[in-house]
Amino acid sequence: MAFTERQGMAAGVGWDRVTVHYAGQVAPALREVSVNAEAGSITAVVGPNGSGKSTLVRALLRRTPLASGTIRVAGRDLVSLNPREVARLVAVVPQREEPTLPLSVRELVLLGRHPHRGTFGAPSARDRSTVEAALARTGVESLADRRTDSLSGGEWQRVRIARALAQEAPTLVLDEPTTFLDIAHEMAVFELVDALAREGRTILLVSHQLNLVARFAQQLVLLHNGTVAAHGSVDAVMRGEVLEAVYGWPLVVTRDPAVGAPALLPLRGRRR
Repeated sequence: MAFTERQGMAAGVGWDRVTVHYAGQVAPALREVSVNAEAGSITAVVGPNGSGKSTLVRALLRRTPLASGTIRVAGRDLVSLNPREVARLVAVVPQREEPTLPLSVRELVLLGRHPHRGTFGAPSARDRSTVEAALARTGVESLADRRTDSLSGGEWQRVRIARALAQEAPTLVLDEPTTFLDIAHEMAVFELVDALAREGRTILLVSHQLNLVARFAQQLVLLHNGTVAAHGSVDAVMRGEVLEAVYGWPLVVTRDPAVGAPALLPLRGRRR
């Protein structure tokens, strides 16, 4: 699954002053939010429930219209790109997804090759080798012949990441990718994402796991009530007074003894 310099130059996705307003809601889900994910690094979007994190991804997937603002993929306005062009540039692992029909794991991962294949063409040798590499890299090669409806939640999550890798897109967007995963597989996903970024890919990671993203991300974007409450380096955002104001719970920020990254420690009992 080689990643070429040409692909790296095409990478990058950005939300420029994006506002999303769901019908029937008083306040917008996103209000003039700007996020820029650059090649060769991990940009993590964090924030409490309802802060707008998943709406950011839904807007990229064109599952919700923009009230205003622009989303750019590889420097091009998203509205100017057809679905196949977008899929060649950005692979997305959404937070929620249910397969419409049970497939084998290998068949599901092969769907990631669709943007690179003709409408009726049989999978090429390149398609098949890319799928096998994606299965191996996510540690699910032993599941290749299993049906997707027989997978556990953690297995299903890793298979979906394998499908995204099979797309060979220069930008990878993951919405809560470690949901249902145990500690070992959770760490394996973050290590994989880190390796992909070091290879030159653009990584945008939406996560509740502040302490984990603080270990791996280069940039943090903290959302609160649909707006950007803070953004910048991990040290700039992971500050006690900033996080306590957003999460509404007493906490302190210490240092991770293993790697020295900031680490959030919630305290017992809400202050009165």
